[in-house]
Amino acid sequence: MELLQLLSWACIVFTIGMFSTGLVDLKKMQYSKSTDNVQFLPFLTTCINNLGWLYYGILRSDGTLIVVNLIGELLQLLYILSYFMYTKQKRQVAYQIVGGAAVATSAWFYFSKILPPGDIQLNQLGLICSVATIGVYLSPLTDLVAIVRSGNIQCLSFPLTVATFLTSTSWFLYGLQLEDYYILVPNLPGIFTSTIRFYLFWRFAPVTGSASYKSMQI
Repeated sequence: MELLQLLSWACIVFTIGMFSTGLVDLKKMQYSKSTDNVQFLPFLTTCINNLGWLYYGILRSDGTLIVVNLIGELLQLLYILSYFMYTKQKRQVAYQIVGGAAVATSAWFYFSKILPPGDIQLNQLGLICSVATIGVYLSPLTDLVAIVRSGNIQCLSFPLTVATFLTSTSWFLYGLQLEDYYILVPNLPGIFTSTIRFYLFWRFAPVTGSASYKSMQI
């Protein structure tokens, strides 16, 4: 099996695995019949991000991008519908959904109807998708700083950290093989933030025989 094909399968498996971590929140909502302690915006932003990368994959005729983001989009729609079903703030969530749909529709109109097909269209879409993905990966930095100050890692998910690291690394190597910097560059922050999480798990691991966490003086 060629290296590019191997990386393609790695991207598909690891990314779908990362998207599937939302099933934990889905089961939590179904069990409690509420959306307590479940955030909605990550579902919505990931949904819009998947649409952008799906369109980029279609323009680039990249089967890996198409498969991953099509499955990811379906999962995010499932999470969004489930959240809307169980939330008590249906009006607020509905406004956010309409806003997200407006952004996605406006972006589609701009890239498909206004920009001429070709390199300009592909490059601008790739740039927008890259910036959005970098924003998603860097958004938890504030929470990570708070964890460093408190020394409490209970809000961190180790499986999600592993999934994010493997996903970012596989896409980075895939983009490197394709020499596509729009795929390569935005996954560097994912590797960076995942590495920070691994360090936090190691630094604040539970002390043997104690339920408390080691603290760090900063």
